[in-house]
Amino acid sequence: MNTRGLLDQLLKSGQDLLQNKALGQSEDRRSPGKGLDVSSLLSGAGGGALAAGALGLLLGSKKARKVGGKVVTYGGLAALGVLAYKAYGNWQRQQASAPRGEPQTLDRLPPAEVEVHSQAILTALVAAAKADGHIDARERHLIDGEIAKLTSDGQLQDWLDRELAKPLDPREVARAARSGEMAAEMYLASLLMVDEESYMERAYLDELARQLSLDPALKAELESQASRALQAAQG
Repeated sequence: MNTRGLLDQLLKSGQDLLQNKALGQSEDRRSPGKGLDVSSLLSGAGGGALAAGALGLLLGSKKARKVGGKVVTYGGLAALGVLAYKAYGNWQRQQASAPRGEPQTLDRLPPAEVEVHSQAILTALVAAAKADGHIDARERHLIDGEIAKLTSDGQLQDWLDRELAKPLDPREVARAARSGEMAAEMYLASLLMVDEESYMERAYLDELARQLSLDPALKAELESQASRALQAAQG
């Protein structure tokens, strides 16, 4: 599967998401029980606008307005890797028991290994988007349509459909992490997708960290790096 390209587009789509005027309007775009109107998200041609539509559907309109700025901050796979590298490196220096050696985050890996990391990150991203329980059957159908516009990889589309259909289980999500660095990247991706003011989503994030076996100091460092990046982006 070519997970890397799709995930990179989704992570870069926050600017289109935020700039779309329809997304800044009131919740009347979302009819009760009917999900987000996809046409309101697709204001322009090109992959960026399409990715914004898919990401907006994953998030839901209200949530997208809150967390879209975090997506802009991360910028893409490379940016996510840089943040994970900084956080992991700082944690290593501060903890005598931490693994030694240069962190092997996805910004420092060969393409084949980046693909493995990308699939794990996309697993975490989709799960975190479901943490508020907002994705219904109609929205899943719309998401499938938007993803089909971003990739012609039928295997990837089927995989995403299965991920969307799964019950939310942080333990199963965490099984995708094959290394400490991958766990850090998955947690960062989840951070950008959740509304931390929501008790339900914050609880999911904390449980994911536990299932990923993140050291509390590493978890705090990841959250600190994400917060600093967001503050820098805001001016």
